[in-house]
Amino acid sequence: MAWSEQTNNHLLCYESNQYPPLLRHIDTAPPILFVRGCIDSVLKRNFALVGSRSATAYGKRSAYWMARELSKAGMQICSGLAAGVDTKAYEGALDGSGKTIAVVGTGIDRVYPPKNARLADRIIENGALLSEFPLGTPPLSRNFPRRNRIISGLSEGILVVEAAIKSGSLITARLALEQNRDVFALPGPIGSLKSRGCHELIKQGAKLVEEPADILDELGINDNNEEG
Repeated sequence: MAWSEQTNNHLLCYESNQYPPLLRHIDTAPPILFVRGCIDSVLKRNFALVGSRSATAYGKRSAYWMARELSKAGMQICSGLAAGVDTKAYEGALDGSGKTIAVVGTGIDRVYPPKNARLADRIIENGALLSEFPLGTPPLSRNFPRRNRIISGLSEGILVVEAAIKSGSLITARLALEQNRDVFALPGPIGSLKSRGCHELIKQGAKLVEEPADILDELGINDNNEEG
């Protein structure tokens, strides 16, 4: 049986009426998207959380909390299924009964890192995995920066939770700005190398975030479920 004929597998071309509307309008929109999961999830309102793969305890805790509360307010969380911040953001969103979408830098039939296979299954239950890369594509380093433009392109805004000064998350933030998306950054402890990228973004005009309400207010979303 062909991959696209299997349950929950979908192949979207740019001309499809199910192609994500925000992504359609970026200059480098992928002509084809492989989707595994709930096809309706690609049309929902997304907010992206990104950050370090080797996040600190502070970064992991913050990503979990932010994603959980944004999910409770109705936002679908979008990220890249990487270790660290991405993983904790998904766990927070799913524990908050939210929906999520993961943009992967491999073929849709592969999970990277492999330890996130169970997490990928949880995402697919009420959301989706998405890729522009052909089936079987391995985790090549050059594919992940390309993947980042889709994460920001799908989303109304992006929060950088932790990022070193030379981080792939800063690439995503730059792409988000080019795509006219709101960019938010979480400050960290003074002297923390994992937060220097976030502090640099704030210096350059990114919106400083101390709590989920800062994002919800900026996006015009009323949240009646926020926990302090």
